[in-house]
Amino acid sequence: MRFQPTADQQLFARTVRELLEKECPPEAARAGFSGERWAKLREMGMIDMLASGMTEIDLVPILEEAGRAALPEPLIEAALIAGGALDGVVTAAVGSRFVAHADVADVIVIERDGALYSVRREAVTLQPVETIDAARPVFLITGGLESGTVLEADRDLADNRATLGAAAELLGLASRSIEMAADYAKERHQFGKPIGSFQAVKHKLADALLHVEFARPVVYRAAWSLSQRDETIERDVSMAKAMAGDAAAGAAKAALQTLGAIGYTQEHDLHVWMKRIWALNAAWGNPDQHRARVASAVIA
Repeated sequence: MRFQPTADQQLFARTVRELLEKECPPEAARAGFSGERWAKLREMGMIDMLASGMTEIDLVPILEEAGRAALPEPLIEAALIAGGALDGVVTAAVGSRFVAHADVADVIVIERDGALYSVRREAVTLQPVETIDAARPVFLITGGLESGTVLEADRDLADNRATLGAAAELLGLASRSIEMAADYAKERHQFGKPIGSFQAVKHKLADALLHVEFARPVVYRAAWSLSQRDETIERDVSMAKAMAGDAAAGAAKAALQTLGAIGYTQEHDLHVWMKRIWALNAAWGNPDQHRARVASAVIA
């Protein structure tokens, strides 16, 4: 089992980072979905990663970069559930009638009787749901679930892939949150010194980073299990989501405490990352639900 990304994986991740630094700066992440940016993601091959022969292991560093940029597009749903097999903007609702980005989607993947179907957005009835992350709007599907074209896709595999994708994005969100806090701690002075020189600040950010680094190999283990269709997929994916979610929540808290009063203002970019962390922590099963699934697998 290899946890160190290959040279090709690192190159692709760097290329994606360069693209997102240009196309998805904080003000763009705050603004939400962009059709122009979606077209560039598809051109880059990020939507069609699985269809082009890449594995779940290859996807983790790419999705980390998406999280690092707080990318406000349904990359998880399109790349990991639909697998790039559907045209247009794709999102998905698997295991739930709540679906993110339904307002901009051309196609929505839904679940019915254990199978996955693709439906046109205009064929379903959508009700907006209040959510903390304005750049990731969520809708409740209230009608039209009986329509659609059946997909040749494994429902459980799609759900586990999406859960892995959320865990990978949470790693990127957490890492960037810590970086923002560390940058601020170098610039903000108290008592004639940068606050980053104080042990209380250093230790808080170091502990947050430690939890992220401990979660990363667990996410890669889950990706390996998925790529090998290992019998421990559910246990490993749940462990990854729980640990990444806890690490990201801790990173958000540490960053907010480091920034202090300015971090509480809506205008600060940290809000974009914190709210995405909170939203993804709840999506595809929250940490408590996944810890319960791990416990069930271990006891069984």
